[in-house]
Amino acid sequence: MRIALGVEYDGTDFLGWQRLSHGATVQGALEQALSRVAAQPVAVTCAGRTDAGVHGRCQVVHFDTDVEREMRGWVLGACSNLPPSVAVLWAQPVPDTFHARFSARSRRYRYTILNRPVRAALDARYVTWERHPLDAAAMQAAAQPLLGEHDFSAFRAVSCQAAHARRCVLAVAVRRQGEQVIVEIEANAFLHHMVRNIVGSLLPVGRGQQPVAWPGELLAGRDRAVAGPTAPSSGLTFVGPRYEAHWGLPAEVSQ
Repeated sequence: MRIALGVEYDGTDFLGWQRLSHGATVQGALEQALSRVAAQPVAVTCAGRTDAGVHGRCQVVHFDTDVEREMRGWVLGACSNLPPSVAVLWAQPVPDTFHARFSARSRRYRYTILNRPVRAALDARYVTWERHPLDAAAMQAAAQPLLGEHDFSAFRAVSCQAAHARRCVLAVAVRRQGEQVIVEIEANAFLHHMVRNIVGSLLPVGRGQQPVAWPGELLAGRDRAVAGPTAPSSGLTFVGPRYEAHWGLPAEVSQ
């Protein structure tokens, strides 16, 4: 049987999603918890790996097992064996043809910037602080050239192992919400550090240090060396993937 799970996590204290031998990861914690519920080893496959410090609102994973448990048992059993910073939101059986990564039509990220003179206390783990006033409207205009399919080499980490840099951005929006400036991006897939590098190149526009046309020029130039710095991981949340409705997954990950 193949089972899909929705997983929420605070990534602050993890070295990222992917299982490692030398430190705490979200995948490692989840597999350990599920293995206890199953009383045998369980390995999961996720929709999209996240880096150290990045959070997940509804990561989707699948795993195969011949162990019979109620779906509620997988949820409650996993949660009781997970650290407080990770929770399984839901579980449901899926066809063997479903694949958390390859069946996803798109992925969504949200980057949250606290834009005020004083640093955060309560929300420090989930935002990036920017003390200088930001022009969210200028950032929104600057982000629009990123829409569509392009070579995103200018926003690709040097360590990125993807076979090529072409990705299709389906939606991008920047808006102000009180003291926060929120950047939301949806694409068919993302390169390593792509969202954080895009945000790092939108921030100088918001501060008035670069013109609105600059991110589009960076995109066309394909040179990571002249683009903005990588924005901190704390402000980034993987909102989740989207799947076609016929898979029957919860509405938050279906389209």
